[in-house]
Amino acid sequence: MSDDPALAIDVAASEPVSEMRVMGVACLIVFMAQMATTVYLPSLPIVTRSFGMSQEAAELSISAFVIGAALPVPFWGAAADRWGRRAPLLLSLLLFVVCSLLLTLSRSAPELLGLRTVQGIAAGGSAIIARIVVRDNWQGDALAERLAVLSIAFITALGGGQFIGGLIGQYSDWRAGFLLMAAVGIVAAALSWRLPLSPGRPAAGGGLGLAATYRAILSRPGFLWPAVAGGLGFATTVTLQEVSPFVFKEHFSLEARGFGNVGLLIGLAYFSGAMLVNRLVARVGGRRLLHAGAGVIGTATALMTLSWGIGVLQGAAGLWLFIALYCLVIFGQAVLFPNSMAIAVSDAKAYGAHAMALSGFVQQGLAGIAATGSILLHHGSIWTIAVLLLGGATLLEVKLAVPRRVPAAP
Repeated sequence: MSDDPALAIDVAASEPVSEMRVMGVACLIVFMAQMATTVYLPSLPIVTRSFGMSQEAAELSISAFVIGAALPVPFWGAAADRWGRRAPLLLSLLLFVVCSLLLTLSRSAPELLGLRTVQGIAAGGSAIIARIVVRDNWQGDALAERLAVLSIAFITALGGGQFIGGLIGQYSDWRAGFLLMAAVGIVAAALSWRLPLSPGRPAAGGGLGLAATYRAILSRPGFLWPAVAGGLGFATTVTLQEVSPFVFKEHFSLEARGFGNVGLLIGLAYFSGAMLVNRLVARVGGRRLLHAGAGVIGTATALMTLSWGIGVLQGAAGLWLFIALYCLVIFGQAVLFPNSMAIAVSDAKAYGAHAMALSGFVQQGLAGIAATGSILLHHGSIWTIAVLLLGGATLLEVKLAVPRRVPAAP
């Protein structure tokens, strides 16, 4: 093993960990982190009225969560590497539970925005450590298969959370969704408590510092470009996710419950993409699937922008066409995302938890920038241009920078 801690491979946990236990806990945590946004989406117009907020300020509560989840991810990764997986994971889950409970008591826009930011910090930490735990146990295409399984948890939250959120928006108070999130966080913490996890490793005086370690990882094209591809795809879906409550409400006159029902179709689209990866990656290879996912995203966003521009997204037929193109984007991201992350972290596997954390930071960071930028779109037709540019950038970046085959060793 290298004397340099940045190049040392993680110490394996002494107690064997069953795949089912690892994946079960990791899936629950990813489910929790994603559902913290989707359960809240159908009620966004209601929150706008309740707090007397502008539409842009209400959307900022989504951006605050995404940015909060992104910014501290490198530090969560360093903490998991230094002190082991368990302590940072439990800390992030505790913070998530506390923030979720406080959100049920929020009574003003500043409280909402502040707590959503901290809740995002906690959710981002728990989700990236869950992925680090999975990376501790698998590599390469096997890792892509397991990340596709995590994607199934993600889509359960994406579709199911939006459906549950629609029911809450229709029949209850939107704050009930955060009470549900607190309960899920408590269950996740209880299950994580006894899960055997990789310990930390002592810091070595001659090793690379945190900033130098991350610079070294970013200098690897085999890491950087797949990670950016996943981030651009994620940014595309986050932009659609943020503008969709108001597009469905204002353009298609769809109420909270109807919007929640759309979440089931979105979930089915993501599930289909994740299952495709799980079934085909060992035979086809993650790089080819990465290119296929980028192609679907680029094509669907182009068709969405064209359809909006020529005015065919009108009435019931237009609604179903918009939903179909939305689901196609989600399907493409479900194919692209697990492969992008697996390719990136496998290229930098010697950097352990830092590689997974930095991959998450790049992807969440790009999504956070897109989510913040979408606030400025005012939902005329400009948001379609933003989606087109992001989808096109995803396709172009993959085609130009990520080879279909593993590059030959120099």
